[in-house]
Amino acid sequence: MLNDHLRRKLLEIARRSIQGYLKEARIPAFSVADRELTEKGAAFVTLTKGGRLRGCIGVTEAVNPLYQTISSCAVSAAFSDPRFLPLARRELPQIRIEISVLTPLTKIEGIEEIEVGRHGLFITKGLHHGLLLPQVAVEYGWDRESFLEETCRKAGLPEDAWKSGADIHIFSAEIFHE
Repeated sequence: MLNDHLRRKLLEIARRSIQGYLKEARIPAFSVADRELTEKGAAFVTLTKGGRLRGCIGVTEAVNPLYQTISSCAVSAAFSDPRFLPLARRELPQIRIEISVLTPLTKIEGIEEIEVGRHGLFITKGLHHGLLLPQVAVEYGWDRESFLEETCRKAGLPEDAWKSGADIHIFSAEIFHE
């Protein structure tokens, strides 16, 4: 668990990364000494504007230090999410940043292991894969089966693909926002 100071620091890194990229087309360098932020971490950065999704990019494997993951995901969410045009400078003041720091993925054997509101889902089948964060199911009021169906849909699979031949992974997230 990250304390309020570390959460604020990560949110500041995310915003400054986007600002730096807007201004100079590069991610600024950060000097970070906090052990929790320099340890490898997986995370997603979600941008909203007026309560609507404006970009969301993340990584499920902890490869880089958490603060670097947040910085690069913030820039990717702002400028490389294929669902949206790159963020314009005039939009930045209206953007709200949310960070989801992920636990490692755990493959499950049965869907009864899924706790809606606590777990996110990552479903793979063949070359298809889809991920939905834990807060998405709560936001839309989905039950377990709806959550599975929507994750399959996001993966480009039929909504019942989770019933046979799919690998289902769960994860938790520490979620905080500006």
